[in-house]
Amino acid sequence: VQLQASGGGLVQAGGSLRLSCAASGRTFSIYVMGWFRQAPGKEREFVGAIIWSGGGNTYYSDSVKGRFTISRDNAKNTLDLQMNSLKPEDTAVYYCAAVGRIKTGNIRSQNEYDYWGQGTLVTVSS
Repeated sequence: VQLQASGGGLVQAGGSLRLSCAASGRTFSIYVMGWFRQAPGKEREFVGAIIWSGGGNTYYSDSVKGRFTISRDNAKNTLDLQMNSLKPEDTAVYYCAAVGRIKTGNIRSQNEYDYWGQGTLVTVSS
């Protein structure tokens, strides 16, 4: 599975941005797709995830819940992250990722994910 993230950029605080992730290859093997982010000097953290092969349940970190929305288009093999009410602390490189083989079932852990995109930078100015 190959993942290609896009849509990052510079936005003012309070603004919106939409990230997309295009999946290719053995996409039928994907169970979960998610977004992680890594701010300068910090560890990579979970943003949100969606059950890809099932009912489409979504999960979010507390820091983005109510502001960010994950959606999928299985026919196009794309994953989107709509980010609203952006804050300077949302500044980070955002990565999309996919679970190809369930390990512990903890989809909030980056260790659960087998495939990663290259990352796209989101900068929120104050």
